[in-house]
Amino acid sequence: MSVTSAPQTVTFRGVDDLALVADEWNRDAEVAADKPTILMLHGGGQNRFSWKSTGQTLADAGYHVVAKDSRGHGDSDRAPNANYSVEALCEDTLQVLYQIGRPVVLIGASMGGLTGIQAAHEAGPELVTRLVLVDVVPKFEKNGSAKIRDFMASGLEGFTSLEEAAEAVAAYLPHRPKPRSVEGLKKNLRLREDGRWYWHWDPAFLTKPQDDPYTRFHKLEQAAVNLEVPILLIRGKLSDVVSEEGVQDFLAKVPHAEFVELADAGHTAAGDDNDAFTDVVVRFVSQQR
Repeated sequence: MSVTSAPQTVTFRGVDDLALVADEWNRDAEVAADKPTILMLHGGGQNRFSWKSTGQTLADAGYHVVAKDSRGHGDSDRAPNANYSVEALCEDTLQVLYQIGRPVVLIGASMGGLTGIQAAHEAGPELVTRLVLVDVVPKFEKNGSAKIRDFMASGLEGFTSLEEAAEAVAAYLPHRPKPRSVEGLKKNLRLREDGRWYWHWDPAFLTKPQDDPYTRFHKLEQAAVNLEVPILLIRGKLSDVVSEEGVQDFLAKVPHAEFVELADAGHTAAGDDNDAFTDVVVRFVSQQR
């Protein structure tokens, strides 16, 4: 079997014909019939590059892998009417699933995990065969979620340099070692004509006028309860978004789900300890039902 060494940048079409840009590994390779496609959904304020290392590892193992920018994030189109509700994100994901046209394992972090729960429920086990939830459950901690929103809002006026942005990230994620170079931030920031660097997502994402938290919680919890496909919940032990109580509540309601905790990771588990995270994901994805 021939596999590619690097991803291709491709475009899927979402609801209302929104362009959804993705990185795709092994697009034209002959992937073994027993290896599903892996579709990875990033968290709020992130983009497809959050999955770069994990995606490459899965691709090297012979999987067809897609990591997409959600609407309003990265290089994908911004949403009309600032519609960034879970329902809209789910509908986009369903459109991508139909365009892929073969069974997938969904891996979703934070916002992407909530989207994954709903998409797996609506698509059914014929299209979504497994689900990986990365530090997210329907009953998450509101204080931890508020810290994320505060951090995102704090950068709306941009940064004078990549170094200033790096310092802001380091203050927000004190448990994560600082990278040797700030060049990697160019995947998450864009330099505008005013000479400042801005996060590469739509500021309107913070408003979400169509989102009703109460309705969202009950809808997602019921969707999770109804899922019969294998589920893996990964929690970063340092997370303030998913608590131990939240995990136990989820496992009580979805008893067939597996659970793994990463000791050296927080909410951004894939980036905090990518090697450990990827090892867990590869083991789960390669399991036979």
